[in-house]
Amino acid sequence: MLINLKELFTGKRETLSLDCALDFSNLEYQGNHPFAQPVRVSGEVSADADVVILRAVADFVYDSACDRCLAEIHRQMRLPIDRVLVTSLTDEDDEFVLVDNYQLALDELVLEELILSLPTKNLCREDCRGICPICGKDINMGLCGCRNHSTDPRLAVLEQLTDQTD
Repeated sequence: MLINLKELFTGKRETLSLDCALDFSNLEYQGNHPFAQPVRVSGEVSADADVVILRAVADFVYDSACDRCLAEIHRQMRLPIDRVLVTSLTDEDDEFVLVDNYQLALDELVLEELILSLPTKNLCREDCRGICPICGKDINMGLCGCRNHSTDPRLAVLEQLTDQTD
């Protein structure tokens, strides 16, 4: 979605309201489609003292699978977006967003902000115990009994050492 900001940069207008829904449902990230529902973006772009600033909020539902137990996660999230918009840059600076021909690619900017804000570890809850590596039972629902009788093959050598000392 391109937004024409020429009137803001030339001083003919002071503010421009934003209220739109962006579709990122085709995006695949870490094996998931995290934005199955449209991302709602609302806010404004304002010009003040030769500075054009985007102040917006992205409201979205983050969909994922728990990294420990594979349960589905549907988390309502809100991301504030505050960026300074410029028409030219002298140095590479991540604080400023370069706007070519007074056109802001809002969907690209919002998608970048969303991806940077996503959690690196997806958990259904902080104390998720995961699944049993042997039988696959969700340990959050109760113990399966497999863990008590099996030794991790990587630790078998250590177990032999303890048997020799007995």
